[in-house]
Amino acid sequence: MALNPQLFPNGMPVPFVHELFVLARDGVEFEIDKIPGTQGGNVKAKGTVYLSNIRMVFVASKPVGNFIGFDMPLLYVHGEKFNQPIFFCNNIAGLVDPVVPDNENRALYSTHSFKILFKEGGCGTFIPLFFNLIASVRQHNQHTNAEAQAQSRLDPLQAAQTPVDEMMRHAYVDPNDPTRIFLQQPNSEAQLRRRTYQSN
Repeated sequence: MALNPQLFPNGMPVPFVHELFVLARDGVEFEIDKIPGTQGGNVKAKGTVYLSNIRMVFVASKPVGNFIGFDMPLLYVHGEKFNQPIFFCNNIAGLVDPVVPDNENRALYSTHSFKILFKEGGCGTFIPLFFNLIASVRQHNQHTNAEAQAQSRLDPLQAAQTPVDEMMRHAYVDPNDPTRIFLQQPNSEAQLRRRTYQSN
């Protein structure tokens, strides 16, 4: 996780090297806990969630205090579950481990719990792509897990090697789901690419 990731003026996240954005979903409500500088540490905001081959990024339509967005590397997401409550809207809930800076102690950072609520329209396009992408990232990076666990740090950018082209070609598009799928990368500013999660 990374609080307030770098964004272009239009609100789109600044991509990493080799990052491919798969989709964007407007009209979601995002809940996250343990955010420093907020009342009780909990934040609830409306906005857009972006999904790429590396991460999922929520960008608030209006800032909530100092909270503008939240970046969740797919390799750090776990315990994800799709919920379909009878009286409330469909949602994905799960946990995400923090991205710990190299010079800081892991014990100072705790795992966040998050929830993405689909308030406007269906989620029949988003849900299968999200779960397929997470499964693909985990499967592709399984061989690096043993080495990374020995070093006690898993590089979130390793997910960039996940093959997403085939998955995108066979994506089901639900007409009731307002998710936008990127058939072409949305930014013309291709030279602006991040190389690390560490801020410069």
